[in-house]
Amino acid sequence: MNTGVSGPLAVLLAAALTFAAPGAAGARAGRAGERAAAAPIVAADQATRSVYVLDSARTRWDAQDEGDPGVLWSWSADGRSELSDLDPGTTWTNPSEVKFRSLNGRRYLLATASGGLAAVVGYPDREVYWAADTGTGNAHSIDLLPDGNVAVAASTGGYVRVYAASAGSRATSHAQTPLPGAHGVHWDPRTRLLWALGSRQLVALRVDGSAAEPELTVVRRVALPTRGGHDLAPVLGRPGHLWVTTASAVYQYATDEQAFVGYPLQSRISGPDVKSIGDDPATGRILLSRPEPGHSCSWCTTTLVLYRPDGTRTMLRGGMYKARWWTTRRGE
Repeated sequence: MNTGVSGPLAVLLAAALTFAAPGAAGARAGRAGERAAAAPIVAADQATRSVYVLDSARTRWDAQDEGDPGVLWSWSADGRSELSDLDPGTTWTNPSEVKFRSLNGRRYLLATASGGLAAVVGYPDREVYWAADTGTGNAHSIDLLPDGNVAVAASTGGYVRVYAASAGSRATSHAQTPLPGAHGVHWDPRTRLLWALGSRQLVALRVDGSAAEPELTVVRRVALPTRGGHDLAPVLGRPGHLWVTTASAVYQYATDEQAFVGYPLQSRISGPDVKSIGDDPATGRILLSRPEPGHSCSWCTTTLVLYRPDGTRTMLRGGMYKARWWTTRRGE
């Protein structure tokens, strides 16, 4: 795997990861008569216990080939001496969530693993901003709040927590609210609410208190159209909407209308067991991950699916779980 960025690869990565707002990008592409470049893709790969940033222009990657130019950056908790106190050999089991966020001019990788590790890591320097062992509740999603605190959703634990991460890199003090089957969490800058997805409900949480002592209050509960809520993400091309996946379908929820609404290509995109979904703010292309039949890991895949236009991206010898466009946009 690639463990650093230098030389020609650094130039390629810098160009690939410099994004403009969709309107500006679209205007430039229109003037040039060219399609905007797609963002890279970040994927949690359980086969190698690593997170990869991948060149989305390539149709195949081999993360286990150190010379693969399609692997732009990588991170794993394994072998990191600064995390040894959190026992990553156990807590970094089955990395699941991956996100890209910015705070106070710095950019971060956010990751969780089913073994309990939750981490916010500087990009590209890999310096750990915050990390914790959240326990055996299957940490499944994470987000970074504007005050520097960190939200975590745990599925078998059935809770959403806000850790006072702004207090220090190992802060464990937190606020907690129950949510059976909690699988997704997303801070929405439009509503100034923390949204969380459980097995049967989508909930909106107000974060009160101080950064040092956060408090959580449920301000909205929405019954899901079908059971088994899994992924929650902003619809970047449609502000005020959230992607919501369940065990059987993919929906969009309009936060202003407080209703599930239709969306383009819904009849093709909606389907069972979608682990993650999102749209690229530069191109509008949709990326989703779902388990691959016959894979040795029943919830993993080697191949990601694209829509608008259709396509696939494959990680040779991979075992990907969630995959997202590598963008710090949140749906503003």
